[in-house]
Amino acid sequence: MGAALMWRKRGIDCSMRAFHNKNSNWDLWSKIIVISVLDVLSTLFCYFFALLLRFDFVYSSLPDYYVQSYLGSIWFWCLVNVCVFYLFRLYHSIWSYAGLAELWMIIKAYLVLIPVYAAFILIADIHMPRSYYLMGYLLNFCATTAIRFSYRFFRVQLRLGQGSAKASKLPLERVMVIGAGAAGQMLIKDMQSSDKMNTKVVCAIDDNPAKLGRLIEGVEIVGNRNDIVNAAKRLKITHIVYAIPSSSMETRREILNLCKMTNCKLQTIPGLYQLLNDEVRVSQLRDVEVSDLLDREQVQVNNEEILRSISGKVVMVTGGGGSIGSELCRQIAQSNPKQLIIFDIYENNAYAIQQELLRKYPQLNLQTLIGSVRNTSRVNELMRRFKPDIVFHAAAHKHVPLMEDSPNEIM
Repeated sequence: MGAALMWRKRGIDCSMRAFHNKNSNWDLWSKIIVISVLDVLSTLFCYFFALLLRFDFVYSSLPDYYVQSYLGSIWFWCLVNVCVFYLFRLYHSIWSYAGLAELWMIIKAYLVLIPVYAAFILIADIHMPRSYYLMGYLLNFCATTAIRFSYRFFRVQLRLGQGSAKASKLPLERVMVIGAGAAGQMLIKDMQSSDKMNTKVVCAIDDNPAKLGRLIEGVEIVGNRNDIVNAAKRLKITHIVYAIPSSSMETRREILNLCKMTNCKLQTIPGLYQLLNDEVRVSQLRDVEVSDLLDREQVQVNNEEILRSISGKVVMVTGGGGSIGSELCRQIAQSNPKQLIIFDIYENNAYAIQQELLRKYPQLNLQTLIGSVRNTSRVNELMRRFKPDIVFHAAAHKHVPLMEDSPNEIM
């Protein structure tokens, strides 16, 4: 019965995936049909408009021959346009994120159309005014571009309108982006196109003097790292995003410390691999952590390898009842040691961790001993008795400034 239920569940999952894929394919083809119809209509209009323009928009002045030539050839222009656009995937892009890449695809498609048009004109022996071909071609290019980029334009305008409506309820986040490189450009573009954030990218910062005063996605680069504090105050910045994934730790730390002086919310993109994979998105941002501000590279520890090396060994933890020692004991107990020895001078802490481990790991071979690491004979006796393979020495006074006033107690 269990197997039958499992297969039934798999069948339902497969059906749901098939339904989802079918809907996704239908959504794609519905968009292709709509845009292709718009392309056909724009081609019809643009070339007829070009013909009217040649005769000063006086329809009665149009020779019948030109009208018949237009009607006889326009179907070919429409068909060829749709086919070439499809080959160049102008119906597959996500036009809410349209940019230079999409514009370049349109330009390449229209460059291909030139020899196709010329071949058809020669083969079909069509005679139309030269201005008709030139103006129709240029108008059609503008119309194709406008159709594709209008979605992003109206979407941004709608988002701005919604942002204004929400302004009375949610405070607008005024964002400064640190870094005007590829990562910063992708991040600004994503922020501007996102309709789920109540944010406005106000300015960018970059240390390259050649970029000062220039625009990136319409956002001005107002200075370098030394201008962060003043620019944040002047432009009422509330949110700073660090977008230089390839920077050194020293540069990162220096700039983030300057950002801390602004009291703004600080976030950063995760790392260089997002840039390489073209994944710099608002959803990838994370808050700045203490490790980002360290004066050294963060030490990476392979805990799994360490715990594997403990398995089957006799392990002693000095100061095992303290804050550090007790956590060491918890992790060691998980790695199946042959024996765990807790050694501490304070019996209350030793007893507490002993009872905790006995409850969680009743099969653990545990010894809890009281004594001081300063007692040489006691330590030597334990070493001879238990012969530990590994010793974690966590018995230490940790409040250094306090112990400086009582140095005799350290000895």
